[in-house]
Amino acid sequence: MPPAPDVHAVHHAVHHAVHHAVVRTAPADAPVVLLLHGFGADETSLAGVGTRLPDGLRVVVLRAPLTLAPGQHAWFPISTPGSPDPDAVAPGVAAAHAWVTEHVAPDVAVVPVGFSQGGLVASQLLRTRPERYAGAGLLGGFVLQGEAAGDATLRRTRPPVFSGRGTADTVIAAHAVERTDGWLPLHTTATVRSYPGLGHTVSATQARDLADWVRTVVAAVHA
Repeated sequence: MPPAPDVHAVHHAVHHAVHHAVVRTAPADAPVVLLLHGFGADETSLAGVGTRLPDGLRVVVLRAPLTLAPGQHAWFPISTPGSPDPDAVAPGVAAAHAWVTEHVAPDVAVVPVGFSQGGLVASQLLRTRPERYAGAGLLGGFVLQGEAAGDATLRRTRPPVFSGRGTADTVIAAHAVERTDGWLPLHTTATVRSYPGLGHTVSATQARDLADWVRTVVAAVHA
């Protein structure tokens, strides 16, 4: 993950459509895995994770709408670490929703997967429109504080969620990790993995576990 740029230099261009990079094409009715990068990265940063996902999927990486510096973008500014302002989070989530609405047919399954800050966005996609997403993946990510519009639905439906985190990851605030670990079993059917010695990054093992989870989620959609 690149060093965090000065958050005061963020350009609030959230009204602009997010850019995207296609990692793998597939037929129009194939499930879509939407990869969401972390703070200070761009749509190239998770391409390697995308190449490890199962065949037969359309894999797309979105570039977050806030520009920090050339090649460095964010879904929302960092205010209180681990507890961002929900009002500041909402526009980035809305931009990702808008991309899905524009580029994916309504009957095609979509699975958002995010790293770090992108993990929060992936979970918010699910929490705000649970009927649209087949699940969500969090890679060193966390969930937003408070109740979201779709949380009551999630408590009934318990969609699949993958959460993988390194034991040496000190970037995400401890209270956000605790919040996430408490939220997952109450709202989802969670697959939780811990990776000894891994810092704030995605390892080959974690990417493999994610791929196995995605394969299971897609198989359930088509069962």
